[in-house]
Amino acid sequence: MRPLTDTCPKPLLELRGKPLMQWTLDALARDGVARVVVNTAWLGEQIPARFGDGAALGLDIAYSPEDEALETAGGIARALPLLGEIFWLAAGDVYAPDFVFDAAAVARFAAGDALAHLWLVPNPPQHPGGDFHLRADGIATSPAAEDPAPRLTYSTIGLYRAALFAAPWCDIPPGNPQGVAAPLAPLLRAAMAQGRVTAQRHDGRWADVGTPERLQQLNRTPSESAP
Repeated sequence: MRPLTDTCPKPLLELRGKPLMQWTLDALARDGVARVVVNTAWLGEQIPARFGDGAALGLDIAYSPEDEALETAGGIARALPLLGEIFWLAAGDVYAPDFVFDAAAVARFAAGDALAHLWLVPNPPQHPGGDFHLRADGIATSPAAEDPAPRLTYSTIGLYRAALFAAPWCDIPPGNPQGVAAPLAPLLRAAMAQGRVTAQRHDGRWADVGTPERLQQLNRTPSESAP
């Protein structure tokens, strides 16, 4: 996202009159999720300066700072002492204004034994190969490269159990005191191999705001018809 992020962290880039990540924060507050943990890294001090304790948004926000970006699994491990046994995960640079953080989905997830439940979206132009296959029974799999099974793209929104970030799935201690950077995909694939990841399709508006051009396009497209 450079040069836009030379002086502003990506989640604070403005999208239709408010910071990109505020679209998700507002949705969480609307849907009754009161407690939020925000990971911060590059220019991260600007995020608590903008949102404070979250009271103005109807939220209780805690912050999990990272000196260097720890990637998704490393960042979750750092934040783990602040999280409950089950928690939502949503990236700060994704626009999904139609997504509902549904309490019923949390209850269904809690009643099962899956370690993660993912929302998958149709593959965007910049990621035509997708990520994971969604079986008819709601189980997510990670097919081999040569497997013709159709794939969808992980929206970066999901429900997770803290157990996925502990042995035998993850060897980073809670709090990640050594600052280990680790991606999430290997943990998900390991859990998928044991049938422990479920998923469903999200067909609402969704965009990975990964380039200045995508941000510009969203800002000039009427909100009711945006991708």
